[in-house]
Amino acid sequence: MSSRSTALMSGALAASLSISVHAATEVQWWHAMGGELGEMLESVTEAFNASQDDYRVRPSYRGNYTETMTGAIAAFRAGQQPHILQVFEVGTGTMMAAEGAVYPIHQLMEDHGRAFDREAFLPAVVGYYTDTRGNMLSFPFNSSTPILYYNRDAFAAAGLKGAPQTWEDVAAYSRQLHEQGAARCGFTTSWPSWIMLENFSAMHDSPLGTLENGFGGLQTELAFDNGLVASHWDNLKAWQDEGVFRWGGPGPGNDAAPMFYSGECAMFFGSSAARAGVLANTDFSVGYGMLPYYADVEGAPQNSIIGGATLWTLRGHSDEEYAAVAAFFDYLSQPEVQADWHQRTGYLPITHAAWELSEAQGFYADNPGTEISIEQMTLNTPTENSKGLRFGNFVQIRDLISEEMEAVMAGRKSGEQAAADAVRRGNALLRDFEQANQ
Repeated sequence: MSSRSTALMSGALAASLSISVHAATEVQWWHAMGGELGEMLESVTEAFNASQDDYRVRPSYRGNYTETMTGAIAAFRAGQQPHILQVFEVGTGTMMAAEGAVYPIHQLMEDHGRAFDREAFLPAVVGYYTDTRGNMLSFPFNSSTPILYYNRDAFAAAGLKGAPQTWEDVAAYSRQLHEQGAARCGFTTSWPSWIMLENFSAMHDSPLGTLENGFGGLQTELAFDNGLVASHWDNLKAWQDEGVFRWGGPGPGNDAAPMFYSGECAMFFGSSAARAGVLANTDFSVGYGMLPYYADVEGAPQNSIIGGATLWTLRGHSDEEYAAVAAFFDYLSQPEVQADWHQRTGYLPITHAAWELSEAQGFYADNPGTEISIEQMTLNTPTENSKGLRFGNFVQIRDLISEEMEAVMAGRKSGEQAAADAVRRGNALLRDFEQANQ
C-alpha cells in the first residue's frame, strides 16, 4: 500500500472516530400535527437542533391525536416507545393513570439540572396539567381554545359589523347573511364535542360531570344531560333545517373548515390554533370573536377552557437521552421561542413572559383579534365547572358524544335523548377506567 493511500485511510479513520465521539444524542418525538402546523413544528425543532451540537430531536408525524396516542401505547408494550409523545388534553387522565410509563416533567427537569418554574406558566395551563400535589406532569407545548372566525367581506355585503355576541345574535346574523345572498350558510363548527358541549358548558358555568369535572377523583360521573345542553343541540338541528347552519360531521377532521375557506359558510367555530390554516386557505378578510352565549343564562359568559396538547416523556430510555429531552424542553420554555410559536400558530402564549413579549413587540396591536383567545380564557376566575375536565377514557367518550350529536342532526334523536344516551354510555366507560386503575 502506498504512503499516500495509508495517509488517506488514516485520515478517514480519524474523521470517523471524531464523528463517533461527537455524535449527537438523538431522541424521538411522536406528534399529531400535519399541514401548516406540522411545518411550523418542524421549524421549531430544526432551530433547536441548530442551536447546539449535543442533541438532535427527530419529530415524526403519527396521524391525528387519537392515532398518535394509540400507536404510542402499542409501541410502549413492544418496548419501542418514543422519548416524547404529544397527547391532547383529553388524554391527560389516561396518561396520569399510567404512572410507570411516564417520567413527570417536574422530576425530569430537576434530575437534569434544568430550571422549571410552574409559576412562569399561565394559571389555566398549570391547573390542567398538574397532579394533586401541584406538580406539573407534562410540558404544555400547544394550548388552544376555540374561537369564532368570520368572513368580514360577507359580513360587509350583508350589512353586518363585528362579531355576534350571543347565540341569538348568531342565528340573526346567519339569517341576514343567507337572505342577503352573502353566504349560503351562516355558520359551521369543527370539533363538535369540544366546542358545542365542553366549552359551551364552561362558558355557561354548567357542569360536565361531578367531582369538579373529574378533577376530584375517579368516582366522577358525567352530568351534562341537562336542559341547557339539550336545548342547544335542538337549536343546532332547527338552524340546520332552516338552512343557516351546516353540520360538518363528527370529529376534528370534518368538513367545517373547507366550508369556511370556500366562503360557503360565513362563520366558523374552530381552535385558536386554526388561525394559521385559516389565513393560508382564505382570500377574504378574516375577523375574530369570542364564543357566544345565551343571554338568558345567569353567569354567562364565564370563560372557555383549553384544548391542544402537551408533551409527555415516556420511561424506558437512557439517562443521556433524558438529558437531551430536558434540554429541548428548556429551549421550548424560552420567551422568544414561545412568543414566536404563539404568534405564528394561534396557540396560547403558555407563559407570562411570552405573553408580555408578544405585547411589547406590538403583535396584538398590529394583528387585531389575536388576543381574543387570551381574553376569553381569562374572562372570569375559573369555577369548578370551567377550569377544565379530567375524565378517564375521554378519548372514546368524546367520540360517542359526537355520535350522539350527529344523531340529533340526522333527526334520529332529540337533544334530550342524545344527551341522556351520551351520559349513560360515557359513565359506563368511566366505570371501566375506574376498575382498571384501582
